[in-house]
This record gives sequence, structure tokens and C-alpha cells, in this order.
Amino acid sequence: MKHYLVPAALAAALFAPSAFAQSAGDTYRPDLQVGQGNGFVAGSLGRTDGGTAGRFGTGDFNVFESRDGRKTGYSLTGGYRWKLGDSWGLGLEGGYADLGNLRVRNAFSSDQINQRESSNALRGWLAGGNARFNITPEWYLGARGGYFRASDNNADYFNSFREQLGIESGRTDGRNSWYAGVGTGWNASENFSVGVHYDYYRAKSGTVRDRATGIEFDGPKRSTALLGVTAEYAF
Repeated sequence: MKHYLVPAALAAALFAPSAFAQSAGDTYRPDLQVGQGNGFVAGSLGRTDGGTAGRFGTGDFNVFESRDGRKTGYSLTGGYRWKLGDSWGLGLEGGYADLGNLRVRNAFSSDQINQRESSNALRGWLAGGNARFNITPEWYLGARGGYFRASDNNADYFNSFREQLGIESGRTDGRNSWYAGVGTGWNASENFSVGVHYDYYRAKSGTVRDRATGIEFDGPKRSTALLGVTAEYAF
């Protein structure tokens, strides 16, 4: 039950009717007219659930318990958001998420990193939409989601005696999937905000091939959730 508390609380805050009822006046970017927009860059830094998230809203986030496989992860995004009402805006975003290795250079070079399924290393590019609803000028609720292209989990597979099974990953097919997230936070100014967000990345490693027969089949799923701090700067 503890695994569901944090994402459930964020979702409740996001969709609670009583929260929407509190909105009054021009709370979303009063400096913009409806129909105008602004660019933004955002970054998230937090801890993954160690690969236990089978679906959105699940995962092991008990911060009082050490768990093998839990990793430090981050995401970097940029995009553009339009003001569609006095209290909310809707936009597009694109970026990169690394849920196993805190090294920004992985996004821009071919450096080898551990992508074995046993260590739950997961990274990939994303593109989707995002929304912001300002309950007050200082308090926002956010949601995002879209397409996620997972890394290929390039690895050989072994049995319990460390003998190669003749099965390899690193194939290109079957890695198209999705991501989604919710969050809430504080608008420190019209340009800068910081909050707590839960993001779920649905992913599998791509197809796996038997070298002897050439038969391909779905690789292991590596769906992961990231709970962390998100900061955004709007232009």
C-alpha cells in the first residue's frame, strides 16, 4: 500500500474538484493574453523505484527502506506552452530521460554505460504534451505525457551457471512506448517554478534474438517511475 501513496496523493491534488473551485481571476501568467505562449526548459532529478512499477501509479518509493536497484535518475526537456484560459496553459515538449546513470554526457556521446537488465539501466528520448493549471498565482498543478523511445538494453543473457544462452538483445524493434506524469509545486515568479513530480516511463528493451535460430521475441520490460524535484524556467 505504501507504494501507491505518493503518486496517488499527487493525482488527487491534480484532479480534486475542490482544488479547481478555488481558482479565481487571472492566475496563469497574467503577463500573457489568452492565445499567447512562451518557451520553457525544465529538469527533474530524483530516485527511481528500482524497476518495480508495473503500471502508472505503482512502484517502491519507501524512502525509509534501502533497496537494491533503486537509481538516481533525471530528465531534461524543453518546449512551448500556450495560455488557453485565465488559469491554465497547454503545450508541447521534447527531451531526454536517463533513469539509471547520472551523467548528462550520455545524451551527447557514445560512451558505454551499463545497460544490463539486472541493473535496470534505462534511458531514452521523449516527445509529448504538457499542461499547467494554476490554483493560485503561486500554486500550480501539472500533467504531462507522450511518446518514449527506450534504450536497447544491449546485453547477452546467461543462465544461473553463467553460461551464455545464445540470446542477445540490442535489437531496434519494439522499443516504442509512452510516458506520463503528474505533479504540483510553487511558482516562485512568473518565470521560475519548482515542485514535486511523479513520472512513469513504460518501456521494454526491444526484441531479443536467438542467435542459433534467428527467432526474435519481446525483451524484458523495464518500466520505471521517477519521483523527484522538477524545476522549470519559462522565457
